Amino acid sequence: MMNQPIFHYQEEIDGLRDRFQFDFVSMALVQPAEDRFVLTWQFASGNINDRYKRIVLHSGKGIAGIVFKTGKPMLIQNVNTDIESRDLFNYPIIVAEQLKSLGAVPLWDGTRVMGVLLVGYRAENRLNKASFDIFQEGLGTAFGAFCAKEVSQP
Repeated sequence: MMNQPIFHYQEEIDGLRDRFQFDFVSMALVQPAEDRFVLTWQFASGNINDRYKRIVLHSGKGIAGIVFKTGKPMLIQNVNTDIESRDLFNYPIIVAEQLKSLGAVPLWDGTRVMGVLLVGYRAENRLNKASFDIFQEGLGTAFGAFCAKEVSQP
């Protein structure tokens, strides 16, 4: 990633939000080893407050942590029916941004997930499998220094 051209992630996620009419788009990145490889939300578009900046996730925790750990996209069509209300504390970005329908995709650097791109709506059932697939296809294979699909090393 060191020799990559400068990529303006904030402009890109603003563009994704406009292009697909999402209410919210955010990008979480893995922090360095001295920060114990936690994930933090670095960029956001359409946010209702700045609480996302204080969210710190470990592998397997929260939307970003689950996508980071599994390396697989995640879709939640309706937060109210797909997540028990008593479990919402495990998903701080959903609570902070009042999301009701969302999806997240891993961002790869070679064979490692280094970030997560989250998109969502504040209304139920706005993102379904078909529209999430269209978003992923529209995203393409590259997003800045990252790949939106895993690239195997020779």
